[in-house]
Amino acid sequence: MEKPTENAVIAINRLQEREKEQMLIMSICAALSRALNKKELESLVNGILKDNFQFDDFILASSDESKGDYFIFHSTDKYIDSKSYATNDGFFDDCINSPDVVSFDLSNSKHPEYIQNIYKKGSKNAFGIGLPYIKGNRNVLFLFFKNAKTFSRESNRILRGIVMQLSITLRNIMLTQQNESVLAELEIMKQNILGKKEKNIQKKQGFQGIIGTSDAMKDVYELIAQGASSNSTVLILGETGTGKELVASAIHNLSEVSNQKMIKVNCASIPENLIESELFGHEKGAFTGATEQRIGKFEQAENSTIFLDEIGELPLELQGKLLRVLQEKEIERVGGNKSIKVNARVIAATNKILEKEVYGERFRSDLYFRLNVYPIKLPALRDRKEDIPVLGHFFLEKHAAKMGRNLKRFSKKVLNSMMANPWPGNVRELENMVERSILFAKDEKIKEMIFPEIVMASSDTLVNEFYTKPLQEVEKEHILKVIKKCNGRISGPQGAAVLLGLPSTTLTSRMKKLGIKKEHFLD
Repeated sequence: MEKPTENAVIAINRLQEREKEQMLIMSICAALSRALNKKELESLVNGILKDNFQFDDFILASSDESKGDYFIFHSTDKYIDSKSYATNDGFFDDCINSPDVVSFDLSNSKHPEYIQNIYKKGSKNAFGIGLPYIKGNRNVLFLFFKNAKTFSRESNRILRGIVMQLSITLRNIMLTQQNESVLAELEIMKQNILGKKEKNIQKKQGFQGIIGTSDAMKDVYELIAQGASSNSTVLILGETGTGKELVASAIHNLSEVSNQKMIKVNCASIPENLIESELFGHEKGAFTGATEQRIGKFEQAENSTIFLDEIGELPLELQGKLLRVLQEKEIERVGGNKSIKVNARVIAATNKILEKEVYGERFRSDLYFRLNVYPIKLPALRDRKEDIPVLGHFFLEKHAAKMGRNLKRFSKKVLNSMMANPWPGNVRELENMVERSILFAKDEKIKEMIFPEIVMASSDTLVNEFYTKPLQEVEKEHILKVIKKCNGRISGPQGAAVLLGLPSTTLTSRMKKLGIKKEHFLD
């Protein structure tokens, strides 16, 4: 017979064990209460739950109470599919209908397919418990073990202690998923509505999103339509803000590769030391920081279109490499030694006068001639004033709709001022001015528009400054300068042909055509 002191010690030990269990239950419940999505639940399953229950696989199954099947809400077995299972499969329903933890021998071939898969992994036993009912779903937790002894009496008590919180957590996660789904649908609806508004605005007028009905713009539309069907290189010329990127997009959208994405590169926005890598890509280890291989823009534009905006800003040393791409249709990645064939149509644009850049030796003449296969010159806004009211009302409708403002027209005074303004920033400046005016408008009519004071050079001054010589003369002078720099050498490593990026035979032929003789460059 046990002594009274021994009984007291046993009772105290049991109380201490129960207290530890309760503390553990509270700790697990606190962790579960903070889980609001599947990722956080997965972290708990692989962490605190697995540490304390030592299971080999974990499954949470859920059934909509209005349906006769259930699905796997969460599983540590990544190979379980997402199909539904009948609730009366002798597995799920046994747990739902039992107030106790139910044990299963997994060797029973009548179990669902996903249970058989877990059995094949080595688990011999499973313990399932129906979670306390919360309106909307009936849920069951299954724990799988290769050794049933791992699930002890203490495990059973702890499991019973956490099932209510687990049921609440499961419901919270489902509600979070529903809310996120509703918010995503609302965002899609919002974007669709805004997109339809903008499309409806654009459908009313314009050519491929380009607004303007003047004769000058009709000529541009004709050039776009004709050039889109070929694969020739296009050079778009025009002042800043005239819509060069819109024209490039129109050419691409009307071409045979319109189903492919057009790749855009702004040559002015990329640092000189990175632009070669940006255009042609680089190999791993090509330079400091090149930790992996990079595919350049030309390769990304394979069987599509690459738009090189601000081509006049391309560094001289890169111009020769671009010329090779245009002539040979191949590139070399930085740090690579293999030529890669590329098939990409090039559309280039610049607001610079390239003839002047060639004359000043800031742009290669051979590259200019190679780019200038199909030029499209965009008129300045001041040269198509009849489009100003059309563009103004287009931008008014577009931005008023975005801002939720009921603005419909301009006052006669503002329209007259818009027509008289020189618009040095062209269409982009007009759009910005209209958007700014909408913000300050107090009723449905724009009555004021404040224009910045900018002194514009006369058209005669612009012509005299930017264009003074025929192209052949510019090319002749450039070639002569290079040959003189090379002390009269035409071919060889130190010859002019290398600097010009031309075969010596081509350079000789070109010199003959331009009338360049030895006496022109030899003293």
